[in-house]
Amino acid sequence: MLYIIGLGLSDERDITVKGLEAVKSSERVYLESYTSILMVDKQRLEDFYGKEVTIAYRETVESCSDEILKDADKINVSFLVVGDPYGATTHTDLVIRARELGVPVKTIHNASIMNAIGATGLQLYAFGQTISMVFFTESWRPDSFYDRVKENSTIGLHTLCLLDIKVREQSMENMMRNRLIYEPPRYMTVNEAVEQLLEIEEKRQEKAYTEDTLAVGVSRVGSDDQVIRAGTLRQLLTVDFGKPLHSLVIVGHRLHLLEAEVLRENAVDLEGLNLVLRRDYGIDK
Repeated sequence: MLYIIGLGLSDERDITVKGLEAVKSSERVYLESYTSILMVDKQRLEDFYGKEVTIAYRETVESCSDEILKDADKINVSFLVVGDPYGATTHTDLVIRARELGVPVKTIHNASIMNAIGATGLQLYAFGQTISMVFFTESWRPDSFYDRVKENSTIGLHTLCLLDIKVREQSMENMMRNRLIYEPPRYMTVNEAVEQLLEIEEKRQEKAYTEDTLAVGVSRVGSDDQVIRAGTLRQLLTVDFGKPLHSLVIVGHRLHLLEAEVLRENAVDLEGLNLVLRRDYGIDK
């Protein structure tokens, strides 16, 4: 059996009871390490599970899946995913390949940023399409996400922005020279995401949002030291959200009174937030 197991968002204790039982029954345990990260290291997981954990890098999962699936029709193998198993298409592909090989698959779900973002006070059914934001480079500054934000904005829905992480990435020079030398990990901050959003708005000028648009930045959601801060995009540019992982929500114009009340609790500047709520949403104290 191949178990695809969600680990939740924070530490080794976020695994479900069902997931932990599956891990303990497995002869091999892999931890996917490139679509997200836990806030604890591999050793903490191994100590808690009582099992050796093998890190599964992108190239292993996408190009060498046979290594993961070897003998999984005879023994139990666990594939651990931060958040929920189906938060990335890579994991769906692994399931398809397992079934093609006749390997039975069982999925054990867990919390992910896609539902835990409700901690902001914004109602989940009021979210539109989720977007991913990648690090800009000097020669590559993609803006395809902008159209999704605009579509959400047109019908008043919130937009969850998932921010880029770079783990075990090679520089262009090392790739060209076929040198297995990897760059230090990088995790996009809310501040960097806002800078890129505003750069693309300046380029497109279609008013999908402005620097005065209300947004919510979050970091380490699900942990004891999570941070949630609400303000305009301009205000969030200078807020220190601390360690990764970060996410961002662009707030839609169909804002409920209860949503506004929770935003006030997390305001960067309460007086300024109340002005925005009155001006853009018709919501008074």
